[in-house]
Amino acid sequence: MALLRKLLLLIAGLVAAVAPARAAEFYTEDLRIPMAEAGPQGLEAFLVRPAGAKRYPLALLSHGSPRSFDDRATMSAHKYYGIALEYARRGFAALIVMRRGYGTSPGGRVDSVGGCAKAAYLPAGAVAVADLRAAIDAMARRADVTTSGMIAAGHSAGGLATIALTAQAPSGLVAAINFAGGRGSRDDDDVCNPNGLVQAFTAFGKTSRVPTLWVYAANDSYFGPELARRLHDGFRAGGGNATFIAAPAYGDDGHYLYSVAGRPQWTPYVDAFLRERALVGRDILSPPDSLPPPRQLNEAARAEFARYLANMQPHKAFAVSPNGGYGWRAGRSTADEAQRDSLAACLKWSPTCTLYAIDDHLVDPSQTIPTDQSARAR
Repeated sequence: MALLRKLLLLIAGLVAAVAPARAAEFYTEDLRIPMAEAGPQGLEAFLVRPAGAKRYPLALLSHGSPRSFDDRATMSAHKYYGIALEYARRGFAALIVMRRGYGTSPGGRVDSVGGCAKAAYLPAGAVAVADLRAAIDAMARRADVTTSGMIAAGHSAGGLATIALTAQAPSGLVAAINFAGGRGSRDDDDVCNPNGLVQAFTAFGKTSRVPTLWVYAANDSYFGPELARRLHDGFRAGGGNATFIAAPAYGDDGHYLYSVAGRPQWTPYVDAFLRERALVGRDILSPPDSLPPPRQLNEAARAEFARYLANMQPHKAFAVSPNGGYGWRAGRSTADEAQRDSLAACLKWSPTCTLYAIDDHLVDPSQTIPTDQSARAR
């Protein structure tokens, strides 16, 4: 036990000693959004913004809803880091908020649409809007975020939530983006009460006057082109302000165009929409560094490092040994946890390991302390 404690203390010392090789361009923070209906826990949220000392306009990001209720518990705000980063690169403070009943946000089935045949979308939309408004209220109290000139964007059920928010637009909301918005998809090309869904978007359009962008791919298995057009036409008939983009087919299922992998296709739509409204400048911050792999890695291990770079879930870390061993972990609650877990993974294969990368930056090797498994034998 004493030897194990010594090893853990050594790892802790290493974690405290490391420092990024360059100043980070982006600031991240885990949050809990206060909301009486969510109880003392509040709503799970994750903030990504440029690292500068100023107030950045809010980009409020809304997630979708899986077809299986049980999958909601596996959702996490961290999983949307790659999406949020695109808004942060464009000068926004991007907030991913997990609505009630998703991730670690309490709420159960509070946003249920009821039975399939008579699925009711307006009450579910009202629940989502209440959650989004709680997030806006929390951000309005921060010194690094402003809700003046804010935008909202959402995917799937989050797209519906975003359009519903524009129907009761809070002060400061100047634009909204709907990617493949809708609810009630229970199987490919099978939507519960599609006429009721059209009626809900028509109702939103009666009071929504915020400029909105709608993007639906040709091969969307949740909300196909015909239904997408009906939703848009209903919204416009009610008086809503919408620009519709019928995007080309994307991959095996266009419903997932709005993803990290789909960025080359969807970000130009967003940039054009925002620039038309003078909401983004010409200069967009670079993405996090594309890090070189550790020199001691062989070809197979370099492919694993590429997987590390492609994983957009903070927090993450990559550890290496002099003989080419490695270990990495992602999706941890804190950078310290990611560092400890990656070192522990590396030590399973090699006697000595050091941290090589934390999140999206290299570790300064002059400030690291090798963790030697032989400490167990001393």
